[in-house]
Amino acid sequence: CAACHGADGNKTQTPDYPKLGGQNADYLEKALLDYKSGARKDAVMGAMAQPLSRADIANVAAWFASQQGLSVKKN
Repeated sequence: CAACHGADGNKTQTPDYPKLGGQNADYLEKALLDYKSGARKDAVMGAMAQPLSRADIANVAAWFASQQGLSVKKN
């Protein structure tokens, strides 16, 4: 996860990668389950989610949800 989303989910490698830190755990879990099932399409995320068990997915989602999200600066 850290390679693309940053160690705490807030330092993405490119603007195309979403920030995960502080996101809702239910949302993250659903997204990972959808990548695993193929309902949500992305070659990299599908491959990453495929070997994860439901417990792994719940744990990853809970961990990212527990991280401090970064606020977006408004001009």
